[in-house]
Amino acid sequence: MKTRGFEIVTAYADKGIHLPTRKTGSSAGYDFAAAEDIVLEPHCVTLVPTGLKAYMGADEYLGLHVRSGFSIRHMVSCVNDEGVIDADYYDNAENEGHIFVPLINHGDIPVKISKGTRIAQGIFYRYLTVDGDTAGVGAMRYGGMGSTGEA
Repeated sequence: MKTRGFEIVTAYADKGIHLPTRKTGSSAGYDFAAAEDIVLEPHCVTLVPTGLKAYMGADEYLGLHVRSGFSIRHMVSCVNDEGVIDADYYDNAENEGHIFVPLINHGDIPVKISKGTRIAQGIFYRYLTVDGDTAGVGAMRYGGMGSTGEA
């Protein structure tokens, strides 16, 4: 039985995508790379495809954080500070659970990202719920990004 990990989404199966790895034994995060060449236009948000999906326990989520060196060098951040990938995002009907990193370029010049550039790191977290929480009992996610609602 699989506990947690990464897989390549079908659309990127033959495109040379590598599964995320930690660089040292004490690294908390698994490095995510851009799945294709992309340009971050100044003062704009760009969804950078990774070609990856993640599976995990029902009481876990994957937090996505921009790599600090990349962020500092290029004046780039994750538009929502930390991307939250819920366990039920995996294999959803809309996009197979494809993880995108929503980056914003705070600078005044375009930032070119080459395929394979490590842009973010993913850290698995456990979370707690309150007594009596019945949210989503029997519910299934059908959509992809942002499908749990706007408000």
